[in-house]
Amino acid sequence: MKLSHHGACGEVTGSCHLLEVGGRRVLIDCGLFQGTPADEERNRDPFPFDPKGIDAVVLSHAHIDHSGRLPLLVRRGFRGTIHTQQASIDLCEIMLKDAAYLHEKDAEWANRKRERRGQPAVEPLYTRQDAEATLGLFVGHRYGKFFDVVPGVRVRLHEAGHILGSAIVELRLREGELQRTLVFTGDLGHAGTPLLRFPARLHEADLVIMESTYGDRCHRDWAATWAEFGEVLHEARRSRGNILMPAFAVDRTQELLFAMSRHVDDWNLDHWHIFVDSPMAIRVTSVYLKYLDLLYEKAARELVDAATGPLLPHIRFTMTSEESMAINRIRSGALIIAGSGMCTGGRILHHLKHNVWRPETHVIIVGFQAEGTLGRALVDGADHIRLWGEKVVVKAKIHTIGGLSSHADQAGLRNWYREFRSRPPVVLVHGEPPALLALANVLRKENATHVWMARPGMRFDLGDLPVPSGTR
Repeated sequence: MKLSHHGACGEVTGSCHLLEVGGRRVLIDCGLFQGTPADEERNRDPFPFDPKGIDAVVLSHAHIDHSGRLPLLVRRGFRGTIHTQQASIDLCEIMLKDAAYLHEKDAEWANRKRERRGQPAVEPLYTRQDAEATLGLFVGHRYGKFFDVVPGVRVRLHEAGHILGSAIVELRLREGELQRTLVFTGDLGHAGTPLLRFPARLHEADLVIMESTYGDRCHRDWAATWAEFGEVLHEARRSRGNILMPAFAVDRTQELLFAMSRHVDDWNLDHWHIFVDSPMAIRVTSVYLKYLDLLYEKAARELVDAATGPLLPHIRFTMTSEESMAINRIRSGALIIAGSGMCTGGRILHHLKHNVWRPETHVIIVGFQAEGTLGRALVDGADHIRLWGEKVVVKAKIHTIGGLSSHADQAGLRNWYREFRSRPPVVLVHGEPPALLALANVLRKENATHVWMARPGMRFDLGDLPVPSGTR
């Protein structure tokens, strides 16, 4: 009975962990590496295991850094089943098809240049056909119900409170007389978000695989966060410019829209022309409305009540590129929510090109920005950025609203772990080194049996807990 780690080790993307039980192999997540061009090029590397030898995948949630290499796994020979929460299948249908389209476009653009240079063509990482084949392998499950993945591996999904359909994965393993219970947090949610329920609390585990994205900091409380958000909107109105909000298409956009619908008068939103300029976010919003039973009860009731009228004044959902380009003719009074959330692609780049050099513009950062991304450069105070090879000066005011994160902070992670009665050993994943180190120290003070920070290829013998191989 073995566990090995092949992604999200010392970084926040590429989630991928392999279980070997009784001769069967089960993958937990299979996400894209994101960040710099060098980071993204790693997606083309061979998997550190044979995809044809994987019997099944358990997917914690639909975010691309957890699901985005599934079509590549299929392209390279995987033919098993992919188990996940029911709503995640709907989201993956949108996100994996979109990712495949972008890979095809990236390859097409690169090949135009390569042809002019006399270089051989490159293939997309995967295609929309690969994405379609992947979607045919999904099996959906409800929260709280055990199901068998392969002989010796039973799984139960619990609410993670991160995005719609996100799950804490509880794995009951059996190999001969040996039994182990593993708990994988996936991405643990920030309790108290406007739309989602609180993360479930579990009490028993032999090993916890735990995310650590914000393991080194605490978020502002929700009241202070929304007050700060409102203050930024008021300041932007006084500047008489536009507001740009790079936002993740899944959950962040829906959360922002819902929060703004509650504060129309407080934040003077009737003075703004609000655009959701993200076809993916628009489609995802319809999925959220389909699964009202998974949302926080009060939010679900409000959404049902709003179904007969506009959620926000002056809101436009812009699907076409022509509609998107028309926004850039607006010099003042536009509030533009667009992807990608880390400014690594998407329509937000066009809006930055037309606005970030103007001092009256305000850019509101509402999500985590990974090292090496354009969003991170803006947060870190870059005085210029490069867009399609052009140097663009940054004169816009950059605001970071950290309390809006959909990840638990250090206190949230610590309090969630405290629910385990036996203080089981922990493997920390999905965090950059400062966050990993800080959270490791916190958990040791909570008397965790052992705490390790996952390294690529680190391998555990689950029959020999709490000491993993290769750590002595």
